[in-house]
Amino acid sequence: MKPEPFTHVSRRTLLRLSLGLLAVRPFHAATAQAAAAPVRLVTLFQGATDSAVALGVMPSGIVDSWSEKPMYRYLRSALASVPHVGLETQPSLEDIVLLKPDLIVASRFRHQRIAPLLERIAPVVMLEEVSAFKETLLQMGIALQRRQAAMALLAQWQQRIALLREQLQRTFAPNWPPTVAVLEIREDHVRSHLPASFAGSVLNELGFRWNEASQAASGASLKITSKESLPVVNADIFFIFMRADSQAVQRHYASLVQHPLWQQMRAPQRQQVWQVDGVPWSMSAGILGANLMLDDIARLVRADVGP
Repeated sequence: MKPEPFTHVSRRTLLRLSLGLLAVRPFHAATAQAAAAPVRLVTLFQGATDSAVALGVMPSGIVDSWSEKPMYRYLRSALASVPHVGLETQPSLEDIVLLKPDLIVASRFRHQRIAPLLERIAPVVMLEEVSAFKETLLQMGIALQRRQAAMALLAQWQQRIALLREQLQRTFAPNWPPTVAVLEIREDHVRSHLPASFAGSVLNELGFRWNEASQAASGASLKITSKESLPVVNADIFFIFMRADSQAVQRHYASLVQHPLWQQMRAPQRQQVWQVDGVPWSMSAGILGANLMLDDIARLVRADVGP
């Protein structure tokens, strides 16, 4: 009998075979907290990757960052040798299978449709929101058997929030708390990040207020497409970020600051327009990124300015 010729097995076939083999044994997500701590972790959203680094865990696989690709600069050195498994919105199941993870951290917001397939590959910690950084840190700490480390990071966070809030109160007295707006300048519009956004949640903890329009708006951001709508973001302090390498964005910002409606708002009039790094403010969604936000806000205290 002649031996059968060797047939090359594609990555797609390997994925199907792997999922088929995994499907023969029952799986429950609760096994994410098994007796042995997971050692091969795959994170499928930015906040989970940030949290892994904060907890001292080197992931075996991560998704691409939204900007500064392939990974944000503030995480790049820690993750330089880690394989990538595609986009946060479309992770590669084939690449994840090949990494043979012990644990996958995903988000229901992003990955609900592929959750059954992920659960066949490895135990899954499925977080509800991508920007709820405290919950992400705590749940990952539990699953990775690093709960004490997570609790210590959260305690340090609360201490830093309390200290910075006191400093801000002294800086802005007797006009505490001032209203804030977080404005992302894009090529053809301005995106106002609202109280429900990642940046908004940090500013809320510090005790800042929001104008009535921001409080009434739903969702995490508000798209402003015309200069005539600028007064909707009127506030005592503007935190602004934009892509510095985009000439179109720079031109748009230049046209905004020259517009009469911009110049009539309180923050520009009181010279309370602060440019910050957009990566931690809008893309990091993790405890490390949140602390970088506090670094930016602390500039207000160091500058010793008030409205």
